[in-house]
Amino acid sequence: MLKVSFAKIELQKLYPLAISRGTMSSSQNLFVFLTDGKHTGLGELSPATSSPWTADRGQAQIEGLAETGIPENPFDLDQKMRQLRMDPPAMAALDIALWDLIGKRAQMPLYALLGLPNRGVPTSVTIGINPPAVTKERVPDILRRTGAKALKIKLGSPDGIEADKEHFMAAWESSSMFHVKLRVDANGGWTWQDARKMMKWLWERDVDYIEQPLVEGNEDELPLLFERRKLPIFCDESVRTSQDVPPLADRVDGINLKLMKSGGITEALRIVATARAHGLKTMIGCMSESSVAIAAGAAMSALFDHIDLDSHLNLNPDPASGAPIVDGGIVPTDRPGHGAELISSC
Repeated sequence: MLKVSFAKIELQKLYPLAISRGTMSSSQNLFVFLTDGKHTGLGELSPATSSPWTADRGQAQIEGLAETGIPENPFDLDQKMRQLRMDPPAMAALDIALWDLIGKRAQMPLYALLGLPNRGVPTSVTIGINPPAVTKERVPDILRRTGAKALKIKLGSPDGIEADKEHFMAAWESSSMFHVKLRVDANGGWTWQDARKMMKWLWERDVDYIEQPLVEGNEDELPLLFERRKLPIFCDESVRTSQDVPPLADRVDGINLKLMKSGGITEALRIVATARAHGLKTMIGCMSESSVAIAAGAAMSALFDHIDLDSHLNLNPDPASGAPIVDGGIVPTDRPGHGAELISSC
């Protein structure tokens, strides 16, 4: 029988992350240890900005499931967690821990267990919404410290698109010497009218793509943007499970999944398969995870066209290891399981 235990750790961000929905400077993350008496798998719950999916609530849900027995097959576990209507980050923590345990039992790295090559895709690093002077100061530090080859610029400012333009230009100017690709994430902060204006303006400045231009729930307005789009459109908040993908297939170019909102690796595999079946591009992102959940995402990196696995690079400190950035990419390790481990309790 599998047994579960927990550790809660307050993670501090090096730079607070401001997006259209609010600002996060720290998060209480839940680390889940799943053991069979010989091997122990490690998972992680990370809350989202302005989310009710807390560490305490997730632990209570996992403890409730454990009272009736934790399935040892990830697909059976996923089904049981969905029947119990558990929070997606709680599901992700337990799902990641089980996949890690299975990899350790098999003495295989997780990417190989999933039948994937060890192939890293360069990750974006993120600059949140800031006054232009702050952006100009932080962008060079972020790029110099990480060696990243792509910068994701958060837009969707509550102050409107003129503020977005000022913030973007500050990031563009301060990143120019690093010759990085530029991506934009509005986190649903625009109306479709502003989104149309901004997408043309951003296209003129060589942005790669735009992520979540409209707020979740306004997907019916996406065809207005998609028909005459200047940039590829990726949906993020609008996609939680594989069932969300088909209705979007005629109005976006790709989807961005996160382990914390999909409920873990098991559902993430379904999302990727569904997206590919509909001819869509794929991306994997993150919330406020340490190297533990980032390593789990990196194990799947060969499945994605774009990667945004950088939250652990903005922690002070990261309580875990196992998700190094190498030549601009988060590369899976060859250790059994996802390869990450806790190294401190902060």
